[in-house]
Amino acid sequence: MEFVILAVVIAALVVAGLISGLVVSGRKKRQLPPAPSSTPTITPAEPHVGEEAEPPREEPRRTIEEAGLPGVEAPAEEAPAVAEPVAPAVPALEIPEPTAGRLVRLRARLARSQSTLGKGLLTLLSRDNLDEDTWEEIEDTLLTADVGVAPTQELVERLRERVRVLGTRTPEGLRTLLREELLTLLGTDFDRAVKTESGVDTPGVVMVVGVNGTGKTTTTGKLARVLVADGRSVVLGAADTFRAAATEQLQTWGERVGARTVRGPEGGDPASVAFEAVKEGIAEGADVVLIDTAGRLHTKTGLMDELGKVKRVVEKHGPLDEILLVLDATTGQNGLVQARVFAEVVDVTGIVLTKLDGTAKGGIVIAVQRELGVPVKLVGLGEGPDDLAPFEPEAFVDALIGD
Repeated sequence: MEFVILAVVIAALVVAGLISGLVVSGRKKRQLPPAPSSTPTITPAEPHVGEEAEPPREEPRRTIEEAGLPGVEAPAEEAPAVAEPVAPAVPALEIPEPTAGRLVRLRARLARSQSTLGKGLLTLLSRDNLDEDTWEEIEDTLLTADVGVAPTQELVERLRERVRVLGTRTPEGLRTLLREELLTLLGTDFDRAVKTESGVDTPGVVMVVGVNGTGKTTTTGKLARVLVADGRSVVLGAADTFRAAATEQLQTWGERVGARTVRGPEGGDPASVAFEAVKEGIAEGADVVLIDTAGRLHTKTGLMDELGKVKRVVEKHGPLDEILLVLDATTGQNGLVQARVFAEVVDVTGIVLTKLDGTAKGGIVIAVQRELGVPVKLVGLGEGPDDLAPFEPEAFVDALIGD
């Protein structure tokens, strides 16, 4: 009996132990692992050879509007600062030298370059014996100075006659005699004023012509300075559309003195530019319109025809008041050939001689006037912006022979 009770107790203890182990095991199974992080950790990939490691990316921060928080107003978004454009500096306008007195300042320069002609003639005329050889030397001196064959022969004949009749032999008498005869050749009765005033209620229109290399565009710019110095308002027409940089060159001249430049596309129609320049001048109430034209070689007939077209188109607004032909004084007889061709096309009314201070061949003044029958009105006596002056025969002759 006792044995049976002991066996039952042992069996009960075994069963209790089994039940306890199951309970513990069940509790262990019900323990859950910790929840994973809401933000996964990303391990950057290793860069390959030759590549730089990419920096970790930051999550974009959410704005108040995106978060949608109640009761919170988003601050007003500030506009990004915009830098105000800086206006280009406007160059100060230059004040050109007044016309009055220009040739006085330039007379000494003219005398230095032209004195060879005058002194040479005076030396020959002062010889004790004026034989045929001496008169031939006088002719050669005049021809070398580009006076021209016909004017030279005329001058020599008049000098021979006056010396024979008057018997003038003193230096002062010879100087006076030579001065009178040179002035006769130059002509003191020409109207040498540049016509810049229209006879109607429109601006005066001046067209500037000449071959490339004579200083045509530069002369146009310098003439604008002369007019502005005299209180005139000027519009420039850049109708030389074929020469590279001619338009920019003329515009620079205009900007220096406050004159507006009307321009067109490179290689465009010169006549259209000239027409628009006069149209703008009328609209603005300008005093003068200066038109710089194309200046190819005079042997190119097509371009000379184009020059005639420019003249005809401009005249639709009204008559041209002045057509100035620019000649390089150093070109001599070739300049006379150019003068003839241009005169046939556009009816030249006045001549501008440039580089007159750079040559001893001042006789070209006489020759070109005789060739065209029109006066030299302006002379260029240097590279400075104000080295364009009215031509005065008395001052020119005095510079030749000394006053």
